[in-house]
Amino acid sequence: MKKLFLTFTGLFFSLILTAQSASSKAVTTRVGILNGPSCIPVAKLIEDSTSVLDIELSFEKIPDPQALLPKLLKNEIDIGFLPINVAAKVYNSSSKAILCAGISGYGNLAIITKDKNIKNLSDLEGKTLYVAGQGSTPEYMLKFLLSKNKLIDKVIMDFSIPTASLAPALISDKIEYALVPEPFATIASIKDSSVFYAIDLQKEYKSLTKSDNYPLTCIVVNSRFAKEKPEAVKTFLDQYKKSALWTVENPAQAGILCEKADLGLAPAIVTKTLPKSNYKYIPAADARKDIEAMLKIFMENDKSSIGGKLPDKDFYLK
Repeated sequence: MKKLFLTFTGLFFSLILTAQSASSKAVTTRVGILNGPSCIPVAKLIEDSTSVLDIELSFEKIPDPQALLPKLLKNEIDIGFLPINVAAKVYNSSSKAILCAGISGYGNLAIITKDKNIKNLSDLEGKTLYVAGQGSTPEYMLKFLLSKNKLIDKVIMDFSIPTASLAPALISDKIEYALVPEPFATIASIKDSSVFYAIDLQKEYKSLTKSDNYPLTCIVVNSRFAKEKPEAVKTFLDQYKKSALWTVENPAQAGILCEKADLGLAPAIVTKTLPKSNYKYIPAADARKDIEAMLKIFMENDKSSIGGKLPDKDFYLK
């Protein structure tokens, strides 16, 4: 019995030492997340990060892409989230310092108004439409759709109001028509029931291109980290995919986790906006066709917005 006890004791301590050794070898993966809607699916991953095997996840909340970029380029952040055109521009202008690992969010733009007569783009002829974000996806997607419908010179676009102020301006009747992304369309409709979704730009895009949707946000990886720690990248992407699926299927719980993670969004807003937000993880290689279609729209408006050219095949993490 004494010999058997010593054998089990030795085995027990051996397992502890093995676990400690494995833990000490875990790869620390530094993730930069943007406060706001783009990283709603990350909340579940933050909650479960202690249970992710083989890697230790650390999260840093960053206010905007401009603040995230230097950290990615200086190897202070390993994985982050960027608008797809920004990722392409950085890749083209930084000796391929970052790679696109996958798409995390697709189009979620809507034209909102109180005017019940607005049912399609042609109904906006002669009217002023206030657009969220000059030089970004809302402007270029709108121009693409107006051009295809021969309305490019018939709708007045105004970029004078900041995105966050568009919903309040519409509710207070300072403006009549606004093009906004989620969750701003949801916020407006919650605060004033007379505000409604007049035109879904995703449906307009699909009818013209026969494509399901267009990518908005992508997951990017520091190139050096991707080369040196490929298994850590794979583990993160696998866990992110699970987190995104759970988020879409559990909007109420996702809202609670977003508040817990202090992502700057109220639980009720997260829950209500999720069905329209089009969160979906698609690996970069599988999304290349959709990405290039979107980047070509940017090129038609401003080549410099993506770094002057479409990124080559090495942009898409394999």
